[in-house]
Amino acid sequence: MNFSLSDEQKLLKDSVDRFVAERYGLDARRTLIASEDGYGRKNWETFAELGWLAIPFSDDSGGLGGGPVEVMVLMEAFGRGLVVEPFISTILLGAALVETLGDKEQKTAIIPPVVRGEKLLSFAHVEAQSRFTLSDILTTARTDGSGYRISGHKAVVFSGDSANQLIVSARTSGNQRDEDGISLFLVDAEAKGVARRSYRTVDGLRAAEITLSDVVVGPETMLGKEGGSFAGIESVVDGATAAVCAEAVGVMDSLQEQTLEYLKTREQFGLKLGKFQALQHRSVDMFVACQEARTMMFVATLSLNKPRAARVRAVSAAKSHIGQAGRLVGQEAVQLHGGMGMTDELAVSHYFKRLTMIDTLFGNTDHHLERFAATVHG
Repeated sequence: MNFSLSDEQKLLKDSVDRFVAERYGLDARRTLIASEDGYGRKNWETFAELGWLAIPFSDDSGGLGGGPVEVMVLMEAFGRGLVVEPFISTILLGAALVETLGDKEQKTAIIPPVVRGEKLLSFAHVEAQSRFTLSDILTTARTDGSGYRISGHKAVVFSGDSANQLIVSARTSGNQRDEDGISLFLVDAEAKGVARRSYRTVDGLRAAEITLSDVVVGPETMLGKEGGSFAGIESVVDGATAAVCAEAVGVMDSLQEQTLEYLKTREQFGLKLGKFQALQHRSVDMFVACQEARTMMFVATLSLNKPRAARVRAVSAAKSHIGQAGRLVGQEAVQLHGGMGMTDELAVSHYFKRLTMIDTLFGNTDHHLERFAATVHG
């Protein structure tokens, strides 16, 4: 695929690459993960100062009017550095839902403080029984006067422990898996009836289990029309899925480079490991997988503004393929480093853990194969 960045996009790439190279060594990442917040507040302030948090949003909403390609550039670099700041949860999910479904007053109240780095959002949507089905929602929102009472349980809410505000999906009508009847509400994370249990995920990031017990919200907290949020949710999640595909490409490229450098320097039986033909073949397989994944990343990114069927096909094809490619690259990187590839002291193991988490984020390989097939044959 013939793809090149504009001059402005190249400047963005240089900026984020430089930040990652200077701020994100393995020791620095360990310190951030072990901190109370689980990420760097100063880093988040820097993201805001550099305009990165404003990139995906329109000028009218207080953003910079960027698009999927600019997000792709950011996320690929974040993958190379294993960045832990809540860009996906706050920007690509939370604020993106406000931009997509919110009215003018909601956008004005929420997006500007988000892009200034003053407010964190989390999308409380996934439930224990839903697996990867976006429409599988048991949380309910019952009318209560002019407002609503929300009750239910949300699982694996990324950065849910640090968010100031939650965007909660709840069923206002319909059956458990109906696409119609799902509504979104803006809920204060400290509101009465909201309970959060924080934990660390396998790749070192933070998530939370959130229980909502008769949480009272007003009608002004609803995003979009009652019962009509599914299409907006699906569109935003597809955008975030394409973004994590870009992150995976950055992770894979870094693993491939680290492994190649190891093969060039490590000696066995008086020879560099890179001299052994069998290991050369495996290194080439890693390189090819990285290049194929990059092409699929471009396809998904450039399809986000297309009609739904084309968008779904491209995003699901990319997520499925990159899941397989990431598994190959991650496993080869660990194996070619030998036993030390599994140790916490070596960066390879941390990259492998992130690839493993990305494979299940927003749907694993099998889920997206089925979704792709349903779109093609449906």
